[in-house]
Amino acid sequence: MSDTHYLFSPGPVMVSDRVHSATLHPDICHRVPAFEKVIQNLQSNLLKVYKANDEYTVLLITGSGTAANEAVISSYLKSRQEALLINNGEFGCRLEDILDVHGIKKIVLGYEWGKKPDLSEIENSLKENPGISAVIMVHHETSTSMLNPVKEVGRLAHTYGKTFIVDAVSSLGGEDLDVVRDHIDFCTCSANKCIASLPGVGIVCAKISKIMEMKDRKPSTVYLNLYNLYQVSEKYHQTQNTPSTTMFYALNAAVQELLEEGVENRIARYKRCAGILREGIRDIGLKTLIDERDASNTVTSVFLPEEIDLNEFLNKMEERRYTVYPGKRHLREQNMFQVSNMGHVYEYECRKFLKTLRETINELKITYQLH
Repeated sequence: MSDTHYLFSPGPVMVSDRVHSATLHPDICHRVPAFEKVIQNLQSNLLKVYKANDEYTVLLITGSGTAANEAVISSYLKSRQEALLINNGEFGCRLEDILDVHGIKKIVLGYEWGKKPDLSEIENSLKENPGISAVIMVHHETSTSMLNPVKEVGRLAHTYGKTFIVDAVSSLGGEDLDVVRDHIDFCTCSANKCIASLPGVGIVCAKISKIMEMKDRKPSTVYLNLYNLYQVSEKYHQTQNTPSTTMFYALNAAVQELLEEGVENRIARYKRCAGILREGIRDIGLKTLIDERDASNTVTSVFLPEEIDLNEFLNKMEERRYTVYPGKRHLREQNMFQVSNMGHVYEYECRKFLKTLRETINELKITYQLH
């Protein structure tokens, strides 16, 4: 449709007509068998997406990916325990904020944004700090488009007997991820990223044995307490508090759509689209932040020419019905913006986007030359 507004932003993302249609369900109370079936279906299907076995469960929270992360950190880690946080971007900083708010001791291996974590440094920290109980990291650091080495860090966490907590908010369904193979104990996600649903549901895939370790711990939160969420889910196939029923229906449709496409096929589509975008961006003469070997399948971080004002560029793209993200913090100051191909986006839309991007940049260059 000519009046479509395209979201080339890393969440919220474009969703299919099928997902939109799922929101037009009849009014329903969440405490009825029909809605319990929706929850059960979601849990069963999401376990497939996570490639989990029967040692895992999936818990659903009305909230963002940050809510899912805070639920895991605040529920599992006690204040006297110590966490090793690997931080190389905005969302690593978000995890650090959660640890600090809940008074959890931490060792932070901090890296320049866009720099890959050093596995030897991670292993040395584990060797030198036996008090570490958990390793925490972001899989896809959306703020830079860096894909972090979850598989390798998971192997280290397993070798040294540490709980492994992974923020896969913007990678599940878009990158190679297997909670069993990668030794992940808690893995979070959000509905409105690679799964291509609407915002409003945070997802936690957790080892049941790890949840049971929380049984006798004094909760530090009410709404985000994972042990209570698990008990209600197991006994009643329910959520602890009133969920966003409509967003659960949307997510149910999106996950079914993902499984029908095939997780590997979805990943391959995202990779093809990212390749088209990056080739086109290079042809325009723009530089990217992350080396192709370390870049995700779904986000590309791009530097505008110095002479072009970032805000003006973003507004011009909006006028042409394309949304892209500004960079975060110091990356915004470096005139960086981000292009995402998450969601209901295909090769054709990527080529259309590149045409508009080229036209917009050329127009702004001419404007600045005239000034």
